[in-house]
Amino acid sequence: MSVEERSAARLAIVQALYQMEVAGKGLNEIYAEFEAHWIGREIEGDQYKPAELQFFRDIVKGVLDNQATIDRALDQALQGGWPLQRIEAVMRAILRAGGFELGFRRDIPVKVVIKEYVDVAGAFFGATESGMINAVLDRLARQARPEHFSEK
Repeated sequence: MSVEERSAARLAIVQALYQMEVAGKGLNEIYAEFEAHWIGREIEGDQYKPAELQFFRDIVKGVLDNQATIDRALDQALQGGWPLQRIEAVMRAILRAGGFELGFRRDIPVKVVIKEYVDVAGAFFGATESGMINAVLDRLARQARPEHFSEK
């Protein structure tokens, strides 16, 4: 799959996780909705790019299956004792998806995960929020994959 299709999948992943949280939609409903109506389609004048569907499914399901573990790690990575539940819902979805990839998808390089989710944050927020996503995912990466940061 192409880099563009994986990037498009990450944007869809964040949107799906957000929908599941705020609208209470289930996994199968989200798969059906996104695969039939969002991914690769035009909605209200916005063109949604084709996305790597299996990657989309794997990450969304992985976040749901491991959400308690991911949320604990994110609570530790957030500075100043700011709990994950106080973070805005889209940012929470970005952090959970990035947290899952960092913790459970070792086939994807740390730098790729962080850059991709900072880019996703840039689609929704400004520089301050994108910087916060970058900082939290960097702290999480240092916890999840310390071998990538050791002195060589």
